[in-house]
Amino acid sequence: MKLNGSEKREIIKLIEADKALPDKYRFFLFDDKREVELVWNGKTNEVCNLVLPFQVIEQIDEPRAEKPEDTSSQMALFDERGRQKAGWTNKLIWGDNKLILSSLKNGTLREEIENQGGIKLIYIDPPFDVGADFSMDIEIGEDTFTKKPNMLEELAYRDTWGKGADSFIAMIYERLVLMRDLLAEDGSIYVHCDWRVNGYIRLVLNEIFGESNFVNEIIWRRRGGALNNFKSLGAITDTIFFYRKSEDSIFNSLKTKDSEEAKQYIKERFIYNDGDGRLYSRDPVTNPSSAPTQSLIYEYKGYKPPAKGWAFSLETMKKWDSEGRLYFPSDKTQRIRRKTFLDEYEGQPVQNLWTDIYVINSQAYESVNYPTQKPEALIERIIKASSNENDIVADFFAGSGTALAVAEKLNRKWIGSDLGKFAIHTTRKRMIQVQRQLKKDGNAFRAFEILNLGKYERVHYIGVNVNLREEERQKQLEQKEKDFVALILKAYKAEPIENFKCFQGKKAGRFVAAGPVNLPVTRLFAEEIILECREKRISRADILAFEFEMGLFPNIQEEAKSKGIDLAMKYIPREVFDKRAVEKNQVVFHDVSYIEVKPDVRKGKKGGLPSIAVELTDFSVYYSQDSVDNASESLKNGKNKIVAESGRIIKVSKDKEGIVSKEILTKNWTDWIDYWSVDFDFENKREIVRVRNQAGGETEEVWTGDFIFENEWQSFRTKKDRTIELKTPFHECRPGRYKIAVKVVDIFGNDTMRIIEVRV
Repeated sequence: MKLNGSEKREIIKLIEADKALPDKYRFFLFDDKREVELVWNGKTNEVCNLVLPFQVIEQIDEPRAEKPEDTSSQMALFDERGRQKAGWTNKLIWGDNKLILSSLKNGTLREEIENQGGIKLIYIDPPFDVGADFSMDIEIGEDTFTKKPNMLEELAYRDTWGKGADSFIAMIYERLVLMRDLLAEDGSIYVHCDWRVNGYIRLVLNEIFGESNFVNEIIWRRRGGALNNFKSLGAITDTIFFYRKSEDSIFNSLKTKDSEEAKQYIKERFIYNDGDGRLYSRDPVTNPSSAPTQSLIYEYKGYKPPAKGWAFSLETMKKWDSEGRLYFPSDKTQRIRRKTFLDEYEGQPVQNLWTDIYVINSQAYESVNYPTQKPEALIERIIKASSNENDIVADFFAGSGTALAVAEKLNRKWIGSDLGKFAIHTTRKRMIQVQRQLKKDGNAFRAFEILNLGKYERVHYIGVNVNLREEERQKQLEQKEKDFVALILKAYKAEPIENFKCFQGKKAGRFVAAGPVNLPVTRLFAEEIILECREKRISRADILAFEFEMGLFPNIQEEAKSKGIDLAMKYIPREVFDKRAVEKNQVVFHDVSYIEVKPDVRKGKKGGLPSIAVELTDFSVYYSQDSVDNASESLKNGKNKIVAESGRIIKVSKDKEGIVSKEILTKNWTDWIDYWSVDFDFENKREIVRVRNQAGGETEEVWTGDFIFENEWQSFRTKKDRTIELKTPFHECRPGRYKIAVKVVDIFGNDTMRIIEVRV
């Protein structure tokens, strides 16, 4: 530290006056300054190191028609039904990716990842604009309903975007640091962005990975055509930054980077598969020197040669002609053209300008109607370039699951995560379709499991000033929590109560607990409520939440019922933040969905095994988004709007005369169902997790007390086929008593489960 006496006195005077120091002192006082550095409000080197346990919600492995061959290696991997029971299982994780990354990096799952060679490739396409990423278009017959973001999604990304560039950079910086630490030493990362954030992203990546590990700035021309407007040129490109994990001083010291020595060293040190000519663009070859060079044919059958400067032998021209591979124009002064030009030449080696991959057409087979979905061809090129078969590929902003689907098709292992429940559900359906197609084609595939973080800590939610000191920040947080609870209780028409650990209110003889504003209600949260109910002899309780942990229902309610507690779960609607709606008593807290099923048991024929089928007979939802009255008031003449009100989707129209009409689009209970699946023996597979022993620091396997939902049969709607089966095929099983679990996912991605006991 080199400060003269005058500077020291100035610093002391400013501190005593409680004033900020001039920026110049940052470089005098701290030794870790950089020549070029990205600085933002609230920048810190602190990175989340929280470790939360992963809970397995569901395991999906499309059952094989045939049993595995009788070999010791395969019998270790598959059970008698041909379902995977050992080996690497791909992972789809729901939740905040900061907590997921921290738990992967520091938790027991890290060892499993390292045993598979580590994560070799990360591709991420983080959200650039909150508005486009969580509003989903849902098809209802021939109409489209726009689903707004759920409250957790909205709060999380309002926290990112509502405070400007600082909050976005802080969000992505911490996550990229965690991703770097998770990458294998020979791993790579590709970060997809557009004009809104690419300047920030480049500087952040340089700071985290080091400028020497920058490989390429890839420019993807995602669309063509005339997009210019009166203000600016059309934005038709995205940017993909490609960085390696580790700096390589040996390679940097080589005098000639394109020498054979350098190429061989890179091939051994890093995963990069373009150097051996395996990647080609779809652009046609434009360099005439790449064509066969033989005697020039100036004309053939009176026509000019195929292209100026191209050379072909007469034998070649005759061969192409006999194969029907030449096009002869009506005017002989024009040149002959090749019909199958790209069949002869694969194309030119890929450069950093990608113009041959186009955005997904809405009618394309791979389209899943997800707003930020990228084409599979784009991700395929990246995965082929920077990973090999059986490597782990990860995408922590999974969206519609494109990177995971391509990884599966290319025989890579994968890890994916997303904050949006709808994104997880979209990816689940997509991966099942990939499994089915691979199975149909006779190709291998791996099981995948859906996980979430089974235990959350309560953290600061939007509105707390992060620039305050810890003590002041904690006071502000406590006040915000009190205000939030008071708001919820007022909207629910419950009276506040005190001196309870979990409960904050009471309504009509039922005790009321409000879940956190920014996190799902978890099993741990519900178990604490059950514990207090037993201690205080409370028999009726309501839990209010914006979101519930996946797989929470109905197990927790059955557990409460077995202990004499009537536990009701209700969703907090978005309208609680509308003061007018609260004052007018217009806020409706709706129950979780309800499932009715009917088992059908058949005796075995001639000494064979009995079998059972499950029929879905009813499904009730209570979802609301907007209201008919609000839509009627806000609509202009000649317009219409689709709303969800109390479990019905209604099209509200106003004609040119201002007359309002209503049409209910969800005419049957089946219209709400997007997906359902069955586990015919729910308590067949215990959830075993590895935990670190506090005393010795070693890990051990323990049973959580829960069971894993094994997805043995499923039916769901796709873009191409909107029908859904309501009864499973008959499933053979040995005589005995079974618990059958039925999971239903509605058109908004919310899941509900029902467990029934059946004797076969």
